[in-house]
This record gives sequence, structure tokens and C-alpha cells, in this order.
Amino acid sequence: MKRFEYEITTHAAEEFRQIVYFCTAKGDCAVQDVHGLEVAVLSEKLNQRGDDGWELVQIFFGKDGLMAFWKREKAAADAASRD
Repeated sequence: MKRFEYEITTHAAEEFRQIVYFCTAKGDCAVQDVHGLEVAVLSEKLNQRGDDGWELVQIFFGKDGLMAFWKREKAAADAASRD
């Protein structure tokens, strides 16, 4: 049986100065005017986590930054120790 572990990370808006996203006063946010370089910066961050076995489940942008939800399959030894 597959078992997963989850992690939630938060990233301040300052970490993504090159990623352009717009937030309304209500806190509704959308990515806008994202150019090739900005996509590359975000892709690099995603690939770094992917190299560690994490899969991005969801990402939420907010006025203060973003929150990412990750999952990865537990190693067989970790899963077996819980059975």
C-alpha cells in the first residue's frame, strides 16, 4: 500500500520579486504579466523540491506571498514501520 507524507511551505512575497502577481484589497490574487525569466525562477524552485521527491499538490498566492502544499511517497521502511 502506498503511503504519503505531506508538507506545507510558506514563502514571503520578497522571495518572488521576479514573479509578478496582483492582489486586490480583498486578498484575491492572480498571476499576471509573467514573462519567461519569471517562469524560469518559479520552475527552478519547483524542480529543487522535485529533486527531493516532493510533488506540488497546490499553490496559493496571497498578498504576503504564497503557500505551497507538497506530497511524496514514504520510503518502504517508513511505511512498514507504521503497519
